[in-house]
Amino acid sequence: MNLISLQNVSLRHREHVVLEDVNLTVGQGELVYLIGKTGSGKSSLLRALYGDLGLHSGSGTVCDMDLGRITHRNVHKLRRKLGMVFQNFGLLEDRTVSDNLSFALKATGWKDSKAQTKRIAEVLEAVGLPHKGYKYPHELSGGEQQRVAIARALLNDPPLLLADEPTGNLDPETTEEILSLMHDLPKQGRSLVMATHDWDSIQRHPGRILTCAQGRLSDSGMDE
Repeated sequence: MNLISLQNVSLRHREHVVLEDVNLTVGQGELVYLIGKTGSGKSSLLRALYGDLGLHSGSGTVCDMDLGRITHRNVHKLRRKLGMVFQNFGLLEDRTVSDNLSFALKATGWKDSKAQTKRIAEVLEAVGLPHKGYKYPHELSGGEQQRVAIARALLNDPPLLLADEPTGNLDPETTEEILSLMHDLPKQGRSLVMATHDWDSIQRHPGRILTCAQGRLSDSGMDE
């Protein structure tokens, strides 16, 4: 089963072509690294996969949803099927951890408050923060904030997670803790596509390598 399928896709930022002729499939349970220099198109590709950047040409599906049919009215349906983790954590500073997670659930269509409370407790337990729901982001360490971001990505139990430099703002020890947590996801049958510059991590946790360079995406296969 392919969770990502792109055919002859071209991506633009304003009038500038970022990537062209992208052909890609990602199956269930795959660990995929996305590498390339700053500005090479890694983030643009991830944005296209979660419905934040439209396809200039070509076609594609993510979690069985047609990217060509994604609009601001239905993008929440796509985002219920995948999780996103960003370098800057993306937490709302004026809300507690629990309120951040509740906001994300409501944005993807959850209405039952009891079900929300139960799911929030489950994901915080899963990332090792079972008693931090009452805290505000500024009261947490960088590693704890990223754990909350991972918890948010897991809220809808998605088969696919996308991560854009998730350890870029963390110290080496915390980086290893977060990467260990994320690298467990493919072992659970989830697919993980992660943009990274961390070659040490790639060597410790081998996976498939995609390279963005000169407007193209190339598949180097598995790193040994």
